[in-house]
Amino acid sequence: MKETLQFTPVRMADQFMESYRNHQLYPTWHYENGCLLKALEELYHRTGEAKYYDYIRELMDHFIQEDGTIRSYNVEEYNLDQINQGKSLFFLMDQTGEAKYRKAADLLMVQLKGQPRTSEGGFWHKKIYPFQIWLDGLYMATPFLTQYGAVTGEEKWFDRAALQLLLVEKHTRDPRSGLLYHGWDESREQRWSSGETGCSPHVWSRAMGWYVMAVVDTLDHLPVDHEQRGQIVGIFERVANALVHVQDQQTGLWPHLLDQPGRERNYLEASGTSMFVYALAKGVRKGYLSGKFKETAAKGYQGLLQHLLQTDREGVLSLTQCNGGAGLGGSPYRDGSYEYYVTESIRINDPKSVAPFILAGVEMELA
Repeated sequence: MKETLQFTPVRMADQFMESYRNHQLYPTWHYENGCLLKALEELYHRTGEAKYYDYIRELMDHFIQEDGTIRSYNVEEYNLDQINQGKSLFFLMDQTGEAKYRKAADLLMVQLKGQPRTSEGGFWHKKIYPFQIWLDGLYMATPFLTQYGAVTGEEKWFDRAALQLLLVEKHTRDPRSGLLYHGWDESREQRWSSGETGCSPHVWSRAMGWYVMAVVDTLDHLPVDHEQRGQIVGIFERVANALVHVQDQQTGLWPHLLDQPGRERNYLEASGTSMFVYALAKGVRKGYLSGKFKETAAKGYQGLLQHLLQTDREGVLSLTQCNGGAGLGGSPYRDGSYEYYVTESIRINDPKSVAPFILAGVEMELA
């Protein structure tokens, strides 16, 4: 479909696909690969262009062996990030019918069946982060879990996925703003966790982006008659309303730390904004959210195009003000302070920003 070449998400994807082959993460089973592949899958469904299918299969076949084992993946890490790239397995199962993709999905489920949990059943983000729930992990695992349930007919996985979404919202929500803190430590052992609530100190934009994308993608495969579906949709609406209140009115963008708008060094950030645009626009299109959020999404997308997207003389696109990454605990220790978040790297064309930017563009330009 040559006529689609005018669209920004197509231009960005075509440019990024080529450069990403030289990215350090390309040869490693990694969640950032999964982010890009999800964006290309959506472009394939909207445009029918075989190049997107070919790229997905090329990258996935670097890892997936005939017996379903996955090169460079280790179940025993119990790391939710490692589930994300597996979402493309369902696409390839459907497109090819090859057994190796189903076997690989079963292998990832071995991890999720044994994933360590909080006392209420919430997945630890990683084995090395005991009793900690991070918003990041919701996007990595819950859409996969729900789609696996849909493919296999095993309804218990719908319940498990719904539980994750509900628990993290229950424990991380700030009742005053309605925003969700980055992480929660049931044990209260971490220096970053509040002794009273167990929550980390700040609301990181990308973390909330992971959460709303997890919700909107999980709803794709959660049965309409699931007893907790309505509650999840209602929470989605409530979170969306909270996001509207912290959107920068001048630019339409969202700040790096949502609970500190206007504070020095708290820049307007690309990945969180792209994630919110995608989730809100898709939520409205699918009927999960009220129609009023379409305007919020459109304002955010225009903000990205006008303020964060640059084009050089050769027509190469650059998405600017991409937060390089943020976490909690670990070594060296990340204390979740304001100073910590604003001193993390700021990049151009980071995969964690480019992929949701493409998804946002698919919703806004190719709807």
